[in-house]
Amino acid sequence: MITRKKLLVGGICIIILILCIVGGNYLFSVQTYKKTVSDIKIGSVDLSKISDGTYTGSCDVVYVGATVSVTVKNKKITNIVILNHKTERGKPAEVIVDNVVKAQTLQVDSISGATNSSKVILKAIENALNSPNKN
Repeated sequence: MITRKKLLVGGICIIILILCIVGGNYLFSVQTYKKTVSDIKIGSVDLSKISDGTYTGSCDVVYVGATVSVTVKNKKITNIVILNHKTERGKPAEVIVDNVVKAQTLQVDSISGATNSSKVILKAIENALNSPNKN
């Protein structure tokens, strides 16, 4: 006959095992996220080769993601709208679009405290401008 004590110990062991599995999966996903963000490289875009129009691009790295709309007119970026920004603490990075429009380059400084979101937004802009399709 199984005693209550044995059932209780068995139940606690099962709960601990489940917590270890869930925790391990979470730690693995965080490590993957950090590596993916660190591997993001922002290239340069030759605006002289981009036709006038509005382009959409996105970048998603699990915990942070962005979709942007980039308007080009007369070989200049005239407007960038963030259509979607999935983030936890990266909202301050959204001002980076103004820096890109002002500088006319993707080679701008990341926003302090929101580096991951900055990189994701810049990559979304790069993907939009490298997209062969405009809206």
